[in-house]
Amino acid sequence: MADALNPAASGYPAPAKLNLFLHVLGRRPDGYHLLQTVFRFLDFGDTLHIEPRSDGAIRLQNPLPGVPEEQDLCFRAAGLLKARTGCRLGADIRLDKRLPMGGGLGGGSSDAATVLLALNRLWGLDLPRIELQALGLELGADVPVFVFGRSAFAEGVGEQLQAVNLEPASYVVLVPPVHVSTPAIFAHPALTRNTPAVRMRVFSTGFGHNDLEPVVCDLYPQVAEHLAWLRQFGDARMTGSGACVFAAFPDRATAERVFAARPDGMAGFVADGLDQHPLMGWAA
Repeated sequence: MADALNPAASGYPAPAKLNLFLHVLGRRPDGYHLLQTVFRFLDFGDTLHIEPRSDGAIRLQNPLPGVPEEQDLCFRAAGLLKARTGCRLGADIRLDKRLPMGGGLGGGSSDAATVLLALNRLWGLDLPRIELQALGLELGADVPVFVFGRSAFAEGVGEQLQAVNLEPASYVVLVPPVHVSTPAIFAHPALTRNTPAVRMRVFSTGFGHNDLEPVVCDLYPQVAEHLAWLRQFGDARMTGSGACVFAAFPDRATAERVFAARPDGMAGFVADGLDQHPLMGWAA
């Protein structure tokens, strides 16, 4: 990942996340679902290169194919921060994209959070972390945890966060060649929405499940196939609403051996868990 101590030289990191479990407890009147999950960051992700502009313009240097500017989370994050603070500066933003879209790794949310954290400092705004988290929630339910910056037990729609200590682990992450629509999965009639709530203290490695996983596996057989292969080696799960799946291993060497044994054409990567976001020190 990029060097968080000197990001101007190497870029601003936007790490991937995993949902170590994901329970759906119910649905609010506004349609949002009530969740419980544990988020963990990985030392693998996107990188953003951000330079302030004096003319106030927000410019995407390499727009994502097929994503209109007004829907791009980096553009929206910069625009929201500028609008709420009255800042007259702008920014050039270039995204080096490694995380798949529609993969459940939080790529777009992580990118947006990194834009908020970086521009908060580059523009000299010095907003506290809690205010940046609130802005992040307006962009998406997963954005606040990346601003929060630590492994977290999350509730509500994902914005009620408590720091949690996790054991060191290395992960094999597989990337099925499908794009899963998160809204479609949450709207599916077969989705379980009544898993009982738990307290954070009951969480331990291997706890829980992902309520979205059966629906995704039914709709996308390739996700089920990737899970079945990875389950030969351990407790494999889907992250978020998919399509990516993962399994934890006690050390990097073991994870690398499993990854090396994957069938031809099965894409993915190996990454270590992070206890905190690389830009944790960029907000107070």
